[in-house]
Amino acid sequence: MANIAVIGTGYVGSVSGACLADFGNRVICVDSNADKIESFKKGIVPIYEPGLDAVIERNIKAGRLMFTTDMAFAIRETNVVFIAVGTPPAEDGGADLSHVEAAAREIGQLINSYTVVVNKSTVPVGTGSKVSAWIRGELEKRKLDIPCDVVSNPEFLREGSAVFDFTHPDRVVIGSDSGRARELMKEVYRSLYLNETPYIETNVESAEMIKYASNAFLAVKISFINEIANLCEKTGANVQDVAKAMGKDGRIGSKFLHAGPGYGGSCFPKDTRALARIGRDAGEVQNIVETTIKANESQKLRMVRKIEDALGGPGSVTGKTIAVLGLAFKPNTDDMRESPAITICGELIRSGALLRLYDPAAMKEAAWRLESFRGAVCFASDEYDALEGAAALVLLTEWNQFRNLDLVKVKKLLALPFFFDFRNVYKREEAEKAGLRYFGVGKR
Repeated sequence: MANIAVIGTGYVGSVSGACLADFGNRVICVDSNADKIESFKKGIVPIYEPGLDAVIERNIKAGRLMFTTDMAFAIRETNVVFIAVGTPPAEDGGADLSHVEAAAREIGQLINSYTVVVNKSTVPVGTGSKVSAWIRGELEKRKLDIPCDVVSNPEFLREGSAVFDFTHPDRVVIGSDSGRARELMKEVYRSLYLNETPYIETNVESAEMIKYASNAFLAVKISFINEIANLCEKTGANVQDVAKAMGKDGRIGSKFLHAGPGYGGSCFPKDTRALARIGRDAGEVQNIVETTIKANESQKLRMVRKIEDALGGPGSVTGKTIAVLGLAFKPNTDDMRESPAITICGELIRSGALLRLYDPAAMKEAAWRLESFRGAVCFASDEYDALEGAAALVLLTEWNQFRNLDLVKVKKLLALPFFFDFRNVYKREEAEKAGLRYFGVGKR
């Protein structure tokens, strides 16, 4: 059993801490936010992630998981320290490492014996060396020579299925040049090691690059199929049939080949911009990634043009009420960071539309993210309440409860029969049978 501290109880920190405890380790999660820590202690999980509350409750009761604001206690009691703090975008598109630096310096101020420091936060290539330097700098101030190894152990969690992803990963990446650190990390992940989960052992820089390259590649797949979808609309092809056939090719695979309004979330937008920044700084411009970023922003705006064109052209949405179902960037999360809904809703409002919005989980977040549009936004009590009297329905997030709408009822509730299915959930034939005018993505 490893003794682990996890610095930061945001999305990555809370999931990682809880699941590491579920592996049988003793885990102390530490955060400076006292209110958040008190919530965790009471079993109230401040983020929306299915299954996480049960894992936390189980491990608190078992005595393997605890939450504290006392950093000194957390460091003193453990020999493996995970840094899982935020790395938000900086003004230049790179990653803001101020929270990582603060955590590393505090570790250097507190450790008294050999410690493995694990970068779980998504950080640019070369951050491992910086973390080592920050820790050494603090140790020198204390006139101490305590051994410390820095490991890169990137996370590959999908919001909405993070607990499963952590406990059933495709691979575990351990970036370190220290044999001692690698062996200790295998103890941390002993449950997965025994289950023959693939381990990728490499150096720190490669591990850091693996995270960015993986996310960027998935973002490229999404933007690629969206551009093919746009071409399908002009040529009479059906992007769903195209993507299905492409996905049967083992070299391509079917995942992330679903046309839609563009990608969002806490990872893909931030990580593609950060990788582009890394490339420019290194003198190796990442042309495909740079183009993907532009294509994704263009795709969001294209959805607004589709709505306006269908309703009569520029200015056609002025004074009209539009129902929007789905605000989170994907189902099973309340996360609206970089969600296509933010751009699409904002552009519709700026064009004069009034919006009736509903999302099963993201209403609270939407209230503050769309605060500046307060006069043009109304929040509905459910999906059908959102539709009443609206000129059009826009489906932006494919929550399960939106996959089986009563289309006849939808037609009766709408003032005009326009249905914009930007996740391609429905078939044109069934929508038109109910009397709706149907508009998908990549389908005529």
